Formats: sequence, structure tokens, C-alpha cells
Amino acid sequence: MKNRVVSAVVMLTIALSCVFVSEITRVLFFAVAGIRCAYELSRNLEKLDIYCAAWVMYTYIAFQALLAIFHVGPIAYIACMAGGIYLALFDGIIRSKVSGFGAFATIAGLAYPSFIFGLLMMIGVSENWLNVLVLGCLSCWVCDAFALFGGMAFGKHKIAPQVSPKKTVEGCVSGLVAAALIGVVIYYVPVLCPGIPLWLCVLTCAVASTLGQIGDLAESLVKRMIGIKDFSGLIPGHGGMFDRSDSLMFSIPTAYICLYAFGFIM
Repeated sequence: MKNRVVSAVVMLTIALSCVFVSEITRVLFFAVAGIRCAYELSRNLEKLDIYCAAWVMYTYIAFQALLAIFHVGPIAYIACMAGGIYLALFDGIIRSKVSGFGAFATIAGLAYPSFIFGLLMMIGVSENWLNVLVLGCLSCWVCDAFALFGGMAFGKHKIAPQVSPKKTVEGCVSGLVAAALIGVVIYYVPVLCPGIPLWLCVLTCAVASTLGQIGDLAESLVKRMIGIKDFSGLIPGHGGMFDRSDSLMFSIPTAYICLYAFGFIM
């Protein structure tokens, strides 16, 4: 537990420093995290004798970082993804160790986690980046904590026993309720999300936290497929970067979509 707490404090300090120093450090933080996740995915897929082209994912994330820093339009993001798919298939053609399975594993890696980190970089340079990160991150963290406690106290009905045996319906509902309540807290601390109405803070936190829980289950699904407990031991007590990013990869973009859908992001 001590290692887990110390690691969490160190991670949070590094993340906050990178996020608040400048737009460039914000983008680079997401880029480095995305590359690390891609690395962990590719290394663990090797346990299934699937050798994907990790360099394609690294290149894609690097180009996405440049597009975000220079505020390039959405067409360039689409072109970047198309280029990544072409490279993945080309690499599968010319390298026998990668092959068809490896090429399609690379394309899967471009979609998850690489593309999602591209979204995070895009959000990081948007005008409302702070609102989105506050709503997406706080709702996710509060939901995770209360889902754990709620599951331990009231959990009886398994939500996805084949994927995550310990997760329960009661725990998920506890996390959802807590996330909605943190939306109320965020509203009444004006410095966090100025200009966002109460109903939208609550709705965004509820929806973002729910997608965050789905993100957690999605990552568990991949780990079950590979047959591992954690993607790596990078962060003592927490696992790998992929293990720590799973929920946030879903909750942050969802928060952005909620604010955009109701006209608070243009």
C-alpha cells in the first residue's frame, strides 16, 4: 500500500507539472504516455507470438503530437491515421516476422491506444482543455475509488465475470453516483470549470465516469486475451502505463464530447 501511495503522488506531481507548464509540455506528456502504452502492448502481444510493428505506432503518435502543437486541422488527423494503416500493412508485407497477424495487431494498436492518445493531445491544445481534464479526470478517479469501496461493501452481482471477476453492478453504480456528486462539487468551486452550468457538470461527470469504467473493462479484456495481470511493472503498486491510463483514455474524450455536444466547445 505504501508503494502504491508513493507512486500515485509521484505520478500526479509529474502529470500536473507537465500539464500546467505549457501547451507543448502537455502534448509531450500525452505523447510519451501513448508511446509507452504502445510499447507495453506490443511487448505483451509477443507472448502470443504476435509481432506487431511498434515503430508504426510510435511514428503515428509522434506525428499526432506535431499536428497538435501546430494546431493543424482535422483532415490532417485523418490523413495521419490513414498513413499509419498503410505503414502497418506495408510492414507486414515486407517483414516475415510481422506477417498478417502482426499487421492487423498493429492496426488495432493504432486504434487503441494510439488514436486515443492523439485525441488527448488534440484536447490538450483546445481552448477548453482545463474544463475537459478537470471533468474527465476527477469523475474518473472518484468513480474508481467509490466503485472499489461500493463493491467491497455491497457487491453481489458480477458485471463481467469473464473479463473482471471482482467488478460488480453495485460497485459500478456506487462509482457513478459518486462521480455525479463530484460534478456538483466542481460546479461550486468556480475556479475549476467556470461557465459550465450545474446540470452539465453533473451529466458530464456521470457519462465520462461510465465510459471510464468501460475503458477499464476494455483493458481487462485485452489482458485476459494475452493472459497477464499487468502490462508492466513500470509504476510500483499500479502496473504499467497502460494499466493507469485505461479509464482516462475513455473518460477524457467523453468529457470533451459532452461539452461539445451542448455547445460549450466550438
